[in-house]
Amino acid sequence: MSLHKIFKIIGLVLSLAGVVLLAIIVAKGDDAIRDSGGEGLDGFLYVAYITMVIICVIVLLFVIKGVFAGDIKKTLISLGGVVLIFIISYFLAEGTESFTKDGELVTAQTSKYIGAGLYAFYIMAILAIGSMLFGGAKKLISK
Repeated sequence: MSLHKIFKIIGLVLSLAGVVLLAIIVAKGDDAIRDSGGEGLDGFLYVAYITMVIICVIVLLFVIKGVFAGDIKKTLISLGGVVLIFIISYFLAEGTESFTKDGELVTAQTSKYIGAGLYAFYIMAILAIGSMLFGGAKKLISK
């Protein structure tokens, strides 16, 4: 049995489990779940956690396989680019100590990490959109 077929079966089983648990939650209704303190959500969350772990493991395996099968120099350059984006984002971010709505303290360092994550997301989004526009324009010009 091929690896693709195994992943399709695992995805189908997890999808079915999610649909069944969602149907149970919908059948109970909002009020019943709110009154129970969210007890009906446990199974749904476990399916989500299992799915996330499986996806992370699969991605890690394929990345490691790709590194050893392909050109390691290109992989390290790409990884260095991502690390550079995070370093630039960290230095662009400002950290200010503040309080949440609930009165909890958000430290300056935590605020700086959040800002750095946002800057990294913005930079990567701009690069992704720019590369799509560049690829599309190049395709139009070459025809």
